[in-house]
Amino acid sequence: MPFEKHPAVYILANRYRSTMYVGVTSALYNRVADHKNKRFDGYTARYGISMLVWYEHHQSMDAAIRREKQIKKWNRPWKFRIIEEMNPQWRDLHDEIDVTATLVGEAGPPPARG
Repeated sequence: MPFEKHPAVYILANRYRSTMYVGVTSALYNRVADHKNKRFDGYTARYGISMLVWYEHHQSMDAAIRREKQIKKWNRPWKFRIIEEMNPQWRDLHDEIDVTATLVGEAGPPPARG
């Protein structure tokens, strides 16, 4: 069976309302597992950032990359807002990833206000 790509934007944290990382990938479950196993040197490994607290899937990698860049420019309260709309308790969602439930159309959701 060929590898299925599911472009996704995601936010990792090390704990509630603390240090965050915004990323993009075509294989979310595997990418988060890589972060948890510290397969990447740098920011996420240094600060122990491996808890998946928010994510959304996109129709194309181009759309996911555009959304990642948009979110990276946001201030912390805006990021907190989208996380808490999906995940008010900041639970680790790694084992609950659902591509269908989080699939965003090409236009994507409106930007957060605030």
